[in-house]
Amino acid sequence: MNDHDHSHDHSHDHSHDHSHAGGLRGAVRELLHPHSHDAADSVDSALEGSAEGIRAVKVSLVVLLLTAAVQAALVAVTGSVALLADTIHNVSDALTALPLWVAFALGRRRPTSRYTYGYGRAEDLAGIVVVVMIAGSAVLAGYESVRRLLDPAPLSHPWVVVAAGLVGFVGNELVAAYRIRVGRRIGSAALVADGLHARTDGFTSLAVVLGALGVVAGFPLADPLVGLVITVAILLVLRTAARDILWRLMDAVDPALTERAADALRSTRGVVEVEYLRLRWVGHRVNAEAGVVVGRDLDLTAAHDIAHDAERRLLQDVPRLDTATLHVSPRAPDGAAQSTER
Repeated sequence: MNDHDHSHDHSHDHSHDHSHAGGLRGAVRELLHPHSHDAADSVDSALEGSAEGIRAVKVSLVVLLLTAAVQAALVAVTGSVALLADTIHNVSDALTALPLWVAFALGRRRPTSRYTYGYGRAEDLAGIVVVVMIAGSAVLAGYESVRRLLDPAPLSHPWVVVAAGLVGFVGNELVAAYRIRVGRRIGSAALVADGLHARTDGFTSLAVVLGALGVVAGFPLADPLVGLVITVAILLVLRTAARDILWRLMDAVDPALTERAADALRSTRGVVEVEYLRLRWVGHRVNAEAGVVVGRDLDLTAAHDIAHDAERRLLQDVPRLDTATLHVSPRAPDGAAQSTER
């Protein structure tokens, strides 16, 4: 029997079971790590997904820039360093939409003889720009907070600061909900993560409110101290974002995802053994390459049918998997695979 490669491109719906924590813990977990229960969580076609991603970053860019503009005007009135730090962070978050916009636009291009996997990797390169921008906002916010601690200045109109913080929270939460919803629909981890980033920004805006209330209560240093707290929050977001981007650039995937794919192959009738399995993210789509061992007495048609069933199981069971390439090897007389894999 000859070796056989089997590869197709597909768009599929996936349905999965989820367990939930109840009460407050479950509500907080859903707020910070949202997921979907329906088939819309699957990956749409590359062109449709990228177009919807572009629309999402356009809308979020406008909303966050308007939010930051209102806050910047109120910074000039109040002199609040905590509000300044939050405004800087919101501007940075708004501008992260630009590299994502470019990445989604590139992702709409068809593969070429040079870029045979397409241009999905542009999302990961955009992630590097996002990380640099987050780092810059942390440095600027921290500098302004320390400067105000060393050279205190009175905070005027603290209730205006409270209003500005609430504006920041509402603007960021609107953007977060929209980015997460669209990210789920098109299968973009980058867009979902950027939505969670916006949600974190909303919480820092609430911290600005706390700083202003501290000033009202007679503790003037509350404002720059909250600015430092916001700086730490930005650094935590930076750490997570940098780690995730590094993993993507190194073709890392969640081991649980790899095990899920291996289980799908092993459970396919006719598959004797899984020789190798490779998964990689290309933008917001997952590609898989696998080698399976089948009985040596099978003809080419029977081997093809097994490969097709294995591919179908992969596409059904592995979230956001778009392409699967399977190599079939006959089992050797001693039970080992006769594989050409190197």
